[in-house]
Amino acid sequence: MSAEQAPAPVEALSYAEATRELDEIVAVFEQGDLDVDQLVGRLERANAIVDELDRRLRRTRSQVEELVPRLEAAVAAPEEAGDDDTPELFS
Repeated sequence: MSAEQAPAPVEALSYAEATRELDEIVAVFEQGDLDVDQLVGRLERANAIVDELDRRLRRTRSQVEELVPRLEAAVAAPEEAGDDDTPELFS
C-alpha cells in the first residue's frame, strides 16, 4: 500500500489480503520507525481489519452451526430409511 494510493476498503479485501495487510502493519509496528500520525493511521486500519475479520468469522461460524445439523440429517435420512428407498435391482 503506497502513501499515494488510498487503501482498499476493508470490506473489499479477501480474507487472505486482509490478514496479509494486518501482518504488514504488525511488521511496521515492530520496526518502530513510525511517527505518531502514521502510528494512529496504521492502528486505526489494523483495528478495522480485525473487526472485519471477526465479523466474517462470526458469520461463518453461524453458517456452519446452521448447516451441520442439516448435513447430519441428510446423511442420517438414507440410513434411517433402510432399503425402502433403494431401487430394487435384484427382485
